[in-house]
Amino acid sequence: MAALDIGIFAHNEAVRIGPLVADLAGQDLIRDPRADIRVLILANGCTDDTVAQARAAIAALNDPSVRDRIAVLDLPQPGKSRTVQRFIHDLSRPQADVLGFMDGDIHLPRSDTLARMLAMLDGRPELRVITSRPVKDVIHYDRPSGPVGRLIAAGGDGLTDWRRSICGQLFMMRAGFARRIALPEGLPVEDGFIRAMVLTDLLSGPQDLTRIDGDPEVFHVYESIRDIGALIRHQTRIVVGSAVNAALFAHIRRHAPTEEQAHALLMTAAADPAWLGRVLKDELPRAPHGYVPFDFLVKRLRRGGRAGLKGKAVLAAGFGLDLLVWLRASLRMAFRPSAGFW
Repeated sequence: MAALDIGIFAHNEAVRIGPLVADLAGQDLIRDPRADIRVLILANGCTDDTVAQARAAIAALNDPSVRDRIAVLDLPQPGKSRTVQRFIHDLSRPQADVLGFMDGDIHLPRSDTLARMLAMLDGRPELRVITSRPVKDVIHYDRPSGPVGRLIAAGGDGLTDWRRSICGQLFMMRAGFARRIALPEGLPVEDGFIRAMVLTDLLSGPQDLTRIDGDPEVFHVYESIRDIGALIRHQTRIVVGSAVNAALFAHIRRHAPTEEQAHALLMTAAADPAWLGRVLKDELPRAPHGYVPFDFLVKRLRRGGRAGLKGKAVLAAGFGLDLLVWLRASLRMAFRPSAGFW
């Protein structure tokens, strides 16, 4: 069985971290005495009592062998891309064969989730990443959420092939390749950045979609967005992050065309907090679309061109939302185009 280190990324998750610790304590893999596993709760830049709540939840566990496998680190600086970088290169054990990445606000309803993910990675040498299927809480627990919440819950997932994507809420990656990747500080969408690195050998070759997969029976539950305002803010973050990634990918391909060159460039970038801001200033805006490529605006229309009458009405409403988000993201990038916006 491969040695596994899991990093749990928690920023102001005092309410949610205790239930996640309880879920972890019920995982077959963590309870297996043969497993070589360590879990680090990476509380980064917290201004609430996430650290205290996490430590109290661990201390309350009945099984001392499970308690010994979970530790809490109180990291003063916030930021997920910064914390992921530290976990990969500084905090994970050198002997770990696989690294797990988990958000501090999800639930693991099934006890075999982590074991099945690790077994799938062990059994399929062509894979670099195993991703978990994200399921909204209002769907999994059948919770009433009002008409707006139900509308939001019903949409948003159909446009993504989750088995060929990386869900940053929960995935595992082979440690050897993970250490080839370095993340600049301030990435708004770090899972999209990691996905591109995994599929293309750090942008040095064509995409190989066979490197990422997931099992439909392996899933986690996350809190669904409940109102339109929160949805717009979330979508703006995703579009800004995707625009940032597109600019970075163009820069990396131009200045570091081989895998070794890209690795060296990214390791240097990760050590310089101002690097991402400088690159974005040089790369953006770009004619003819400015800060955010038009593709993010018309993607829904391209995929829904053959919809029926009802589908076209939904498509039109979706395009209106996309237009609002695209304009909002463009303005955000124009006035604050540096890294670390979130």
